[in-house]
Amino acid sequence: MNTTFITQRDLPKQIIAALTGGLILFFGITFFWTVGYQLAYAGRIFPGVSVAGVDLSGLSPNDAALRLSQTLSYPITGKVLFRDADKVWVASPAELGMVFDPSASSLAAYKFGRSGGLFGALAGQISARGLGSDVAPVVIFDQRVAYNYLQNIAVQVDQQVVEASLYVDGTNVVAQPGQLGRLVNLDATLIYLGAQLQSFRDGEVALIIQEAAPKLLDVSSQADAARRILSQPLTITVPNYREGDPGPWTYDIPVVANMIAVNVVENGGIAEMQVGLDTAALTQTLTELKTFVDRQPANARFIFNDETAQLEAFQASNVGRSMDVAASVTAINDALLRGEHTVALTVSETQPAVADTATGADLGIKQEIISYTTYFYGSSNERIQNILAASEPFHGLLVAPGETFSMGNALGDVSLENGFAEALIIYGGRTIKGVGGGVCQVSTTLFRAVFFAGFPVVERYPHAYRVSYYEKTASNNIDPRMAGLDATVYFPLVDFKFTNDTPHWLLMETYVNVDARTLTWKIYSTSDGRSVTWDTTGPSNVVPAPSPLFEENTELRKNEINQVDYSAQGADVNVTRTVWKDGQVYFTDEVPTHYEPWQAVCEYGPGTEDPEKRAKKSNLCLSPNS
Repeated sequence: MNTTFITQRDLPKQIIAALTGGLILFFGITFFWTVGYQLAYAGRIFPGVSVAGVDLSGLSPNDAALRLSQTLSYPITGKVLFRDADKVWVASPAELGMVFDPSASSLAAYKFGRSGGLFGALAGQISARGLGSDVAPVVIFDQRVAYNYLQNIAVQVDQQVVEASLYVDGTNVVAQPGQLGRLVNLDATLIYLGAQLQSFRDGEVALIIQEAAPKLLDVSSQADAARRILSQPLTITVPNYREGDPGPWTYDIPVVANMIAVNVVENGGIAEMQVGLDTAALTQTLTELKTFVDRQPANARFIFNDETAQLEAFQASNVGRSMDVAASVTAINDALLRGEHTVALTVSETQPAVADTATGADLGIKQEIISYTTYFYGSSNERIQNILAASEPFHGLLVAPGETFSMGNALGDVSLENGFAEALIIYGGRTIKGVGGGVCQVSTTLFRAVFFAGFPVVERYPHAYRVSYYEKTASNNIDPRMAGLDATVYFPLVDFKFTNDTPHWLLMETYVNVDARTLTWKIYSTSDGRSVTWDTTGPSNVVPAPSPLFEENTELRKNEINQVDYSAQGADVNVTRTVWKDGQVYFTDEVPTHYEPWQAVCEYGPGTEDPEKRAKKSNLCLSPNS
């Protein structure tokens, strides 16, 4: 027996030799098997290869193409389903643009296991023989056909986004909910359709639908708010209502309905519908009310009781008001949304300087400072009416210490609506009929009371010509010393102003005695010891009046004469006043006046013969030299 000893040193060489031999054997077997397998199926499809489930093992490409064309009728008989809720559409693959190519498909099956290099081809052959390999059929997919088919579906599926709407029809609130927008994504759906057709099996393809939500989907709560607004009439009031205040104002439901506005606003990218009364319309309405609501604070009005030397209030003070229109608009809309229909305006108040409870001691009104009377003999009823109307606003009126008092501001609007009548006024170089003739009797009386009381005169305008009313005495005579002591007011162009330069309040009282034809102006305060001396140049630089003017008036009858203006000489007058206090001259001022010469005017009817002669016989429009 021969024994072979293997040493540890020889062991690696033997292992390497064994491995090398095994590899050579493996590759040899693989090579011969592959070559033999290839030769066995030369020109034929390898076993286990199928197309769309149709076994094509061992067939030539031509035979495989014939079998596929005979077996696979999927493009014609297949069904592809599309669904949207309860709507269903079913189409054959052919209707969707699918065309099956059996020749190309059989060729693809033949090439399986014959590409990818030696190892790739071998792996494909082994995989097909062991597990089977299904090759994707070759189809032609005309997406234009499928796109047209899907477009027809989209026409039935797509819907536009519809925003919720709300409007008022008469007094009815109409609300429409919003609608989601839906749009078939044709390109995405085509991808899924292509995959389904490639499977060669019936099936459902999901419609890829994109939805878009409207900015406003539901406006039911806003509709409820609008119905609450229209459930009752709207009543607007002045806060802290007192007797004599304006309002309340009630707006019926149809009026409120016409003012309702529906607005859509975006807040942080989120749309919101707001319901309320239209800001512009409500602002216009409240602006009109503001003229009634707003008022300046008014001091209480008093008379001085000469017996008790105490003040007695006869007219209560008024708190000043100013409406905040913008804030009131907001307050009304907020209240309506809360279901409230009686809403107070937003008003700021200003307290008067003198309340009803003020006393003479509080105001420094302790005695009569001046009382001055003028006379209006021969005045017409209309002129007397105007004297009454013009003097009334000043009765019981207070002038604050240091205040420059404007007669025009206190007098207000001289109009027929405020109780004035048409009487003779000086306008445009003529004496004509106009509203307010006689007001200057009141301004002249105030001017003289202020003049003789010793208060500074800030603004004063004389009449255009000498008016006899203002120079009359108690005995109805003319006192030429009174020339140049008249004052006219035609507010706001012409005003009379004076300053209360004392530390005490002034109280003015006016009294008209119609029977006696007198107007008396009284001023009460605390005397500071001032007194007045004065002197006048009297009328100087006298200019004769022009010759009378005769004009035809078609409204007069033949031979009827009517004098409408009276002559007056022109002149200059300068009055000097010295105000004394504590034996010293407090101040001195001058009152200059220039009067224009004034022409008498007579009117006569058409056809009147020698109107000047007829006027002379009636003592009308006499020449200045007559």
